[in-house]
Amino acid sequence: TQGELGEGRKAQGRSQQHRSPQPLAAFTPSPRCTDSSPVCPSLAWLTVGISSATQPDQRNLLYTLVSLFRASSKTEQKRLTVLVHLAHSDLTWLRETVLRISTLFSPQILAGQLLLIHAPSDAYPPLEDMRKEAHHGEFYSRQNIDHAFLVSFAARLSEYFLLLEDNVFCAPSFITHIHWKVDTMKSDPWVLLEFSNMGFLGKLFHSKDLPLLAHFLLLFYKEKPLDRLIPHFRTLLAQKTPIICRPFLFYYRFSYISNDTQKASPIQKKNLDGPHNPPGAIFTDMKVFDVHFPWEAYTLDESFFWTHNVSAGNHLTVILNHPANLSRVQVLTGTIVDGKYTLEKGEVELGYDPEGMPQYCTSFTLLGHLLEGQMNQEIFLKSIGYNVSCIRLVVKASQVGGLIIRHIYLWEENANDTEAAQS
Repeated sequence: TQGELGEGRKAQGRSQQHRSPQPLAAFTPSPRCTDSSPVCPSLAWLTVGISSATQPDQRNLLYTLVSLFRASSKTEQKRLTVLVHLAHSDLTWLRETVLRISTLFSPQILAGQLLLIHAPSDAYPPLEDMRKEAHHGEFYSRQNIDHAFLVSFAARLSEYFLLLEDNVFCAPSFITHIHWKVDTMKSDPWVLLEFSNMGFLGKLFHSKDLPLLAHFLLLFYKEKPLDRLIPHFRTLLAQKTPIICRPFLFYYRFSYISNDTQKASPIQKKNLDGPHNPPGAIFTDMKVFDVHFPWEAYTLDESFFWTHNVSAGNHLTVILNHPANLSRVQVLTGTIVDGKYTLEKGEVELGYDPEGMPQYCTSFTLLGHLLEGQMNQEIFLKSIGYNVSCIRLVVKASQVGGLIIRHIYLWEENANDTEAAQS
């Protein structure tokens, strides 16, 4: 173990051959710390780091950034820096992504709260070497190097560093939650706190450990995927047991479940007759209470969303990634056994014609009212069920006390035929 740590430190010299990522010209960060200033009063408390490459859905990174800033209050944002490594050699993609981000997030960029960096292609080992070194044809070597550059750049931006991915949404006030957990751990030394049990999502480091982590990733980038290297790094720095922090604060934008190996996999359909719940994002203006979050109402497992003291007009809205043709909608509130904590007066609306970023539907149609906290509505009129982009549960009368939104289930028209044909 000590030998591997020694090798990691020796790698500091070897990694000099890799050029450091540079801030994109239009996004040079506001100066926070310099080598000549031991004290930096403008140092952020937390840096959130994201490495992003090309994706089938180019909006994923934008939605993640929207979620980050939306989930943070103005006070919290003053303690936050978001660092994005645009990690792809395609200059066309790079320009388009920079343009989108600069259009949507110019206030955060000007305030120094959002920084974009890019490592040029010649900073990486030759592609042929990476292909030869990758095990079983899995190209995680590039991902490890991408993140080595990310954490290296982040080392001097803040006191703590949080690693996220580019396809997630964040719990409201996640910064306050993390700050509280760090305070409670003051008397207990730690290397890594984990605010998600999925892959390398939601991992919190001390920024002082980031240079060693960068060199560690550059030394072993061809050995293992990132989500397996990080636990190894933790044990090398003498934290033998993972510290899992609940409630989990970060989730993928799609429905996922995790297993004991902390790898995420798409949630499996219950059966061909069960609900489909196409991918989407969940937004609400209801209070978040205890450990259950809004998106848990849209999963196909037994999790649920718990809130309290809702007011007339409050809503929980599912915004689908792509419009869907729905044949049935089911909404279940309250406990299964005794029916407590139901929504006493509520209705479900279907929305169409999304606009903006983040998207919102510009028109809604009433689908039905909840009866004893439940609604199970077949959609017979195709004009209502086709091209649906939003499903909105609306509170029609204020009520005091707890509320459980157990499930929002969606069935797509002809989805079973499509699944059967693909299987």
